[in-house]
Amino acid sequence: MTRTNGTNCSTRTDLKRHPRVRAIARGVGVAAFAALLAFALAGCTKTAGTSAGNTAAPAGSGHTFPATITDDASNTVTVKAAPQRIVSLAPANTETLFALGLGDKVVGVTSYDDYPPEVAKIAKVGDFQGPNVEAVAAAKPDLVLATSGVQADVVKKLEALGATVVVIDPQTLEGVYTDIQRVGTITGTSPAAEGLVAQMKAKVASVQKAVASEPKVSAFIEIGQNPLYTAGTGTLMDELVTLAGGTNVVAQPGYVSYSAEQLIKDDPQVYMATKGSSSDPASIAKRPGYDKIAAVKDGRIVILDDSIVSRPGPRIVDGLEAVAKALHPNAFRAATGAGAGASGGATPTP
Repeated sequence: MTRTNGTNCSTRTDLKRHPRVRAIARGVGVAAFAALLAFALAGCTKTAGTSAGNTAAPAGSGHTFPATITDDASNTVTVKAAPQRIVSLAPANTETLFALGLGDKVVGVTSYDDYPPEVAKIAKVGDFQGPNVEAVAAAKPDLVLATSGVQADVVKKLEALGATVVVIDPQTLEGVYTDIQRVGTITGTSPAAEGLVAQMKAKVASVQKAVASEPKVSAFIEIGQNPLYTAGTGTLMDELVTLAGGTNVVAQPGYVSYSAEQLIKDDPQVYMATKGSSSDPASIAKRPGYDKIAAVKDGRIVILDDSIVSRPGPRIVDGLEAVAKALHPNAFRAATGAGAGASGGATPTP
């Protein structure tokens, strides 16, 4: 492996703007929230790299390795041969590998990886914020797909052991497309990656077409409570709201803590909460002062599946559809004959 490190590491004192302050950054759930917060000020901010332009075909179809890409830590990584043993250290990365037909080559995942169901049979190498370096090494991988921030130290340790590590941590939908293609390049599955991205873009276009004539709807997304946490501007969830024909009431950038007083003042028309934070719309409606919010008055509280609205992988477009159905249920009833929660991972207020 050849790796050129271009990571821009810095210590942020503004916790609210730090990209690692996200309870469900990769669908790991609120249980991991405190641990992620503990790492927030010690992480590295990434400067997104660009692909080196390699195009790979499925292993055995004539593509010649080595294949080179620039990952999301701005490191140039060269993979010398088609990987046969892959360890994934993030749920979204695992979903991408399976979507590209590489499930039989995945030999290690974290305890948070739960999709597709076949993942349950794969050896666990620790949790998301603290993968076990020894367990990863014992799996004898020829490729490790990691993420940035909380896994920065693990990446360094694995590199010191000679592992080929690629950091995948997209912050936008376009970044998700790019990273799927990068994974395709270094695994010899570029045609599959290109096909997958095309399918994702087609679904995004379909959702946008469905809501094109709908009025903008103001919205709030709860990703954690006690204290209340939400997704602000510049986040993937914020992008989903915008693409789905909504307007995020949160003006602050990043994943931020939010006061109930400000929320009541913002008065969103739709209140969305990830299932890991709250699975009961009724309990949200009963919170002090929430009866003043338009979304509560109108019964427009929707519970979203964390894994599809937060994991930056292939199913993020399903998350977009779920958000769009929460914001504009009427735009989908005509086509499906069902309400906002009929599919796509959304559960509306009873």
